[in-house]
Amino acid sequence: MPLTLVEAHDRSTFNAAVRDLPISSPLQSWGYGEARRVLGQQPLRFLLRRNGSTVGALQVVRKPLVPGVSTLYAPRGPALESLDDLPEVARLVRRMARTTDMHLKIEPSVPLVAGTEPHQVDLAAEQSVIPERLGPFRRTETEQPEHTILADLGQDSDTIFAGLHKMARRNVRTAQRMGVVAARDDDFAAFWEIFDATNQRAKLGSFPRAYYETLLREGNGDGSEAYLFLSRHEGRALAGGFFLGLGDMTCYLYGGSIRDDRPPSEGETRKDAKAPDAFYWGAMQDAKEHGYTAFDFWGIPRRLDESKHSYGVFKMKLKFGTARYWFPAYDLSLHPFSPALRKALRARRSYVNYRSRGTTDDIL
Repeated sequence: MPLTLVEAHDRSTFNAAVRDLPISSPLQSWGYGEARRVLGQQPLRFLLRRNGSTVGALQVVRKPLVPGVSTLYAPRGPALESLDDLPEVARLVRRMARTTDMHLKIEPSVPLVAGTEPHQVDLAAEQSVIPERLGPFRRTETEQPEHTILADLGQDSDTIFAGLHKMARRNVRTAQRMGVVAARDDDFAAFWEIFDATNQRAKLGSFPRAYYETLLREGNGDGSEAYLFLSRHEGRALAGGFFLGLGDMTCYLYGGSIRDDRPPSEGETRKDAKAPDAFYWGAMQDAKEHGYTAFDFWGIPRRLDESKHSYGVFKMKLKFGTARYWFPAYDLSLHPFSPALRKALRARRSYVNYRSRGTTDDIL
């Protein structure tokens, strides 16, 4: 039987479908789409049904570029029982799309295993495991980070801790001795101070503050949750992150760290409290306690370059997990002008990179 596309209007029903499907992601949750409205994008949500059963869920955002030109994007989606249904999804999207929609970009949440020896990366060999096509969809650049580290939280905490890099174990113990507290926190201002300072230091891009505030609010409820996790030393938040969770996975989407610039007590020197290490370990423990079995560190560089900020971030994440994966993206052309538009978007992205960081290379 062919698939049918049924528009979803009920948040609880849609989130339940996304949560229960085997190929899924928190970015397909209702709240993530609501946050995209702040960016001027329109979320569209559908259930994929066959013989009366729900076999998929699709959240796409329509992104207007200029009057008369838009694209469709399914963040880490669609949620499916099987990738075998993608040809049917393509057929249904072609019928649903407007004439102004140039293409649909999908990022199926099916991680492909990369290497575990980060200093011996054979990029060509790793790329060979990534299909160039999924049915009528052709491989393209991702919007979300394509390369990441996933940690398995299904083991007991002692086993997970023993598997960390020795430097991570040492720094976590140091942070504990120094009284660092790492926990969920509702202090958005403290998170924003850390996040904004990190972005400025590393010359990263970010959305307007209202986007993150909206995601924090709308990402909670009906099975999904958005939450902040901060690492504090003597009351001050020094490291933190924004997480979005659904089903068995939580994703560390945004965050960073700052230096403790407070003057030390008289006659003393301020020691490094290892707050970032406490943050990562605490966030993993917290995720495990809340029932998540998969922890997505969300973004590491494809190629190692010690001159880039991303290299330091990669080194930190690597202390807490070494299982690297790819999440490739694929495009479905909906208009004859789609190939030309993709080239124009790539050129614009390179220009923005150059203006902000002096290089056309992407951060990752």
